[in-house]
Amino acid sequence: MDLASLNAFIAIAESGGFSIAAERLHLTQPAVSKRIAALEQQLGVRLFDRLGREIGLTEAGRALLPRAYRILNELDDTRRALSNLSGEVSGRLSLATSHHIGLHRLPPLLRTFTRAHPQVNLDIRFLDSEVAYDEVLHGRAELAVITLAPETAMPVRAVQVWDDPLAFVTAPEHPLACNGQVRLSDVAGYPAVFPGGNTFTHHIVRRLFEREGLNANIAMSTNYMETIKMMVSIGIAWSVLPRTMLDEQVVALPLPGARLSRSLGYIVHTERSLSNAAQAFMALLDQARDPLHGTSPTG
Repeated sequence: MDLASLNAFIAIAESGGFSIAAERLHLTQPAVSKRIAALEQQLGVRLFDRLGREIGLTEAGRALLPRAYRILNELDDTRRALSNLSGEVSGRLSLATSHHIGLHRLPPLLRTFTRAHPQVNLDIRFLDSEVAYDEVLHGRAELAVITLAPETAMPVRAVQVWDDPLAFVTAPEHPLACNGQVRLSDVAGYPAVFPGGNTFTHHIVRRLFEREGLNANIAMSTNYMETIKMMVSIGIAWSVLPRTMLDEQVVALPLPGARLSRSLGYIVHTERSLSNAAQAFMALLDQARDPLHGTSPTG
């Protein structure tokens, strides 16, 4: 089975179109179509239903997709295992991270790593933490540094590196900031801007409101913490931000009993070989652990 054809098949299945898959693979659309035609002929089945501009997997395509992932992941795993025998820290490291961690936590570690291991080709992708989790799970990223889920299931292993306390915040002139001590029920009465409902941070805050029998008035949504901070700073909404982002643009609300925190760290796939480069970067992350909160792996 031709590996280039399998790569084309996966690209189309993930992107939903031949032209997008061609851009992703840096190929022409006819070249991608030719690879799929060859794969379908080799297997003796049709892999995609083509209805106008809509592309969908056939039953055979749906059956092939997890197997195609396994084949390519096994090949990548074999390459890493053989490359590791040299003991050199080199080659490609596919690293996924959230925008917030990539901007606020990783720069000094990346600087140290690239100076110590100049032969490593870093492939860094900035993704939502939930998307990065799937990238590791399906073998498209070797390592991800993200907001950790409350629970992580095998074969993914999570290691906490930083504790990230959160604060309820508003603009200095917001009514909530001018009322002295406020309660969670007071906050619920005003519009909020939150990360999307599928994010780990959203779930953490929502559970706090649910325990009090309240619903947050979420008027707007974006997954970029810097954008949330900007919207809070102009006074149109309150939100929850990491305390590391607080400055004169926003103020923390004194909410008694409303202590929130999230765990930041890295995840890896336990059933795949890790490159020497990934192990070296993990060692740096382990050295950066918070002394009280980053001592034990989960998952």
